[in-house]
Amino acid sequence: MSRRTDRPAALVRATPALAPALAAIHASAFPPDEVWDEGVIALLTDSPGGSGWFDPRGGFCLARVAADEAEILTLAVLPERRRQGIAARLLAAAMAAAAGRGARRMLLEVAESNQAARMLYAAAGFRPVGRRVCYYASGEDALVLAALLAPSPDGLPPDGLPPEPAA
Repeated sequence: MSRRTDRPAALVRATPALAPALAAIHASAFPPDEVWDEGVIALLTDSPGGSGWFDPRGGFCLARVAADEAEILTLAVLPERRRQGIAARLLAAAMAAAAGRGARRMLLEVAESNQAARMLYAAAGFRPVGRRVCYYASGEDALVLAALLAPSPDGLPPDGLPPEPAA
């Protein structure tokens, strides 16, 4: 007898080979004038300090670390897969991995009107630290949010993620 589990699939490290799938998710998650194409996503997954994670259920996150700061570059989840914990899981993985690479603070921008994302980020410890006026193509402002990162007690990356590749 087989036993069904509701455990989510393991996160997969985002690589340039996944860029077409990630671009499709991005296109479904953002307005057309904010969509990143395969080339941009491939470049970011392979850039120095860059890293990303793909949740096979339909989401991904790209981040980068420079010195002791990290930044969420994008976090996208298929609209029909939202409110299932995918974004929270991807964000937690990005934060833990950045802390494991020596980052002490993580930054991101979020549209002021994106209440769902703002609630997600607040729950993860992000607080407003600035504003980018007319940041988006629509003319909407972006809020700049920051969170302090706690180092992992054992220095290991979060469960389900392979170790960061050597630079």
